[in-house]
Amino acid sequence: MDKQRLVKTAQALVADKKGILAADESGGTIKRRFESINVESTEKTRRDYREMLFRTAGVSDFISGVILFDETIRQEGADGTPLVKVLTDQGMIPGIKVDKGTIPLPEAPDELVTEGLDGLRGRLNEYVELGAGFTKWRAVINIADDTPTPYGLNANAHSLARFAALSQEAGLVPIVEPEILRDGGHSIERCFEVTEETLREVFDQLAQQKVLLEGMLLKPSMVISGGSAAQRADPDEVAERTIECFKRVLPASVPGVVFLSGGEPDNSVTANLNAINQKTTELGTPWQLTFSFGRSLQGAPLSAWAGKAENTEAAALAFYTRARLTSAARQGKYVPED
Repeated sequence: MDKQRLVKTAQALVADKKGILAADESGGTIKRRFESINVESTEKTRRDYREMLFRTAGVSDFISGVILFDETIRQEGADGTPLVKVLTDQGMIPGIKVDKGTIPLPEAPDELVTEGLDGLRGRLNEYVELGAGFTKWRAVINIADDTPTPYGLNANAHSLARFAALSQEAGLVPIVEPEILRDGGHSIERCFEVTEETLREVFDQLAQQKVLLEGMLLKPSMVISGGSAAQRADPDEVAERTIECFKRVLPASVPGVVFLSGGEPDNSVTANLNAINQKTTELGTPWQLTFSFGRSLQGAPLSAWAGKAENTEAAALAFYTRARLTSAARQGKYVPED
């Protein structure tokens, strides 16, 4: 394990003003996104859309790295340039999603566990050869009356830790993503409780697997009210509760937190990120607190692109604008634009 390289890459991914673009949508997810703009999902349309994002001029001022899907890390642009090289030429670090999605947890039908550990060591070595600098693995935690259970949390935390250890062995920075779904009407207090319990289990497992905390990043949900809650917490409360929760369970040696957007509306998740960063000095936080957004960064450019080559410039501008606004929020300087 090259510890120095891992630490350097992790710090670069959470550099000042910057965050991560999540462009690792599975085939089914990107198909649904394309259906929303009446575009067929083919290898070419997926390539054209993602290449437009990656070639956006100046976006590396705000984006440090991009999480790719297996198909994308192997693709070439329209001019024959590997998309990995397109990113590195722009000054962005290519990353790769390595999990294989979720399945029902045995004997726990209301909980999920993530697959993908089988053969992972070999796949990681291949991704290094393809130019990846970091990896990501997502676990899914659902809040309900009876979930999550200790069994469910343990199973998912163990997989996250095994993934992280294997990634570091291959020289890749792991992004550990225990996503707590926003679905449901739960209160912010209930989300706080589940987030604390989840992160406590995750970092216990990471310690057991001897993961170098200085050479990893955490991709968590913010502590928020459920999406269908009757009364949702405002950005100031989200910021206070999120930082309070992290200070209880998140080791200071972790260099950064790259929040997921999780389907939260663009303006809402950006306002929450902004409030979190405005409170960092007041509340005292040792970590970089930034973003690893997918939908929140891609919604506007996807609509502007609409599958048409003549819309490339407008779509790139929409992406640049979302990246710029999100970078401002990462600095606590976000001002909404109409």
